[in-house]
Amino acid sequence: MDSIKLPSINCGWLQALTDDTGILQHAKSSIADRREGYTTDDNARALVAVLKYHRLRGAEQALQLARIYLSFLLHVQKEDGRVHNFIGYNRSFLDGEGSEDSLGRVLWACGYSQDAPIPEDFRMTAKEIFDKSLIWASRSGSPRTHALAILGLYHYAEAFAHDKNPQLNMIHLANRLCEAYRQESMSSWQWFEPNLTYANARLPHALFKAYQTTGKQDYLHIAEKTFEFLAANDIIQDMYQPVGNRSWHRRGGDRALYDQQPIEASCMVEAASTAFQATGKEKYYKIAYTVFDWFMGKNSKNIVVYNPATGGCYDGITPEGLNRNQGAESGLSYLLARLEMEALSKKEL
Repeated sequence: MDSIKLPSINCGWLQALTDDTGILQHAKSSIADRREGYTTDDNARALVAVLKYHRLRGAEQALQLARIYLSFLLHVQKEDGRVHNFIGYNRSFLDGEGSEDSLGRVLWACGYSQDAPIPEDFRMTAKEIFDKSLIWASRSGSPRTHALAILGLYHYAEAFAHDKNPQLNMIHLANRLCEAYRQESMSSWQWFEPNLTYANARLPHALFKAYQTTGKQDYLHIAEKTFEFLAANDIIQDMYQPVGNRSWHRRGGDRALYDQQPIEASCMVEAASTAFQATGKEKYYKIAYTVFDWFMGKNSKNIVVYNPATGGCYDGITPEGLNRNQGAESGLSYLLARLEMEALSKKEL
C-alpha cells in the first residue's frame, strides 16, 4: 500500500509546556501561558501519548514525563473518585468538579497504563485511580465518557485477562453506546447523537475496541456503520475536512467548515487504525493516511498544521488561516496521531 513519509518526532514543545506540576493548557504562539493553568484533560492525554511513545521507542525520558502526568491525575482525584479538571498555576482547584469528559480521559489514561511496559509501582498507582473512578462512568449519560472508559477498559482487560469484571464493564458501556445509536440513527443519519460535535471518532473507535475484546458482532456492525458515516461527512474529494466548531453539524442542517481542530483529525486517525486492526480492510488504512495528511497540508487551506520547528501543532484552521497558538491539546493530538501512524505502518498488509 502507498504511504506518506512520516516526519520525525520532536518532543521539544512537550518539554517546554511541562513543568513539575504537569502540562500547561495553553500557549501564546509556542510560549507556555502560565496564566491559563492546567487541565486534567490535557494531562491524561499527555500520559497516553508518552506511554505510547515509550512503548514504540523505549525512551526513558518519556517515563520521566509520564510520572509527572500520573502524579497530576493522582492530585486531581477527589475522595469519591470524581476529578477536578481546571487547576491554577498555583496548583489550586478552579472548579468544584470536572467535566464527565475529564473523568473519561482519566480512565483512558490509567487503563492504558495497565498493559504498558512500565514499573510496577507506576502501574499500581494508575490502577488505584482507575478503580476508584470507574463507577462514575456507568453513572454518566455522556457517550464520550462511555467511549473513553471503554478505551481504558480495553487495556485493563488485556492486563488482567483472568478477571471478567473489566469485560463486563466494557459490555455495559458499549451496550449504552449501541442503544444511543438505535435511538438517534436513521437511514440518512447513522450516528449516536443528533449532532456531530467534537472528538466524534472516539465513539466508533470505542466500539471497535469493544469488539476486539468481546467478539460481539453488534459492536463491529455499529462501529463500521457510524465510522463510515463520519468519514463520508468529513472526507470530501479525498481531503479531510472535519466539522467546524463554530456551529457543529446538526442533523438536517448545514455543517460548519471552520474552525477545524487537530483533535478531530487525531481521533479519526486512531479510530481508522483500530478499524483496520479489527477488520483487516484496506479502506480503513487509507482513511488513516488521508486524515493524517490534514496535518501535513492537505486541507481546505493548503497549510501545514504541524510545526516542525517546535514539534508542536497549531491550534487549528480558521477561515483566515492558521490559529498560530500551539497549546497542549493540539500538540498532543498531533503526537497521538503521529504515533498511531507509526504503529499502523508496522502492521501493513
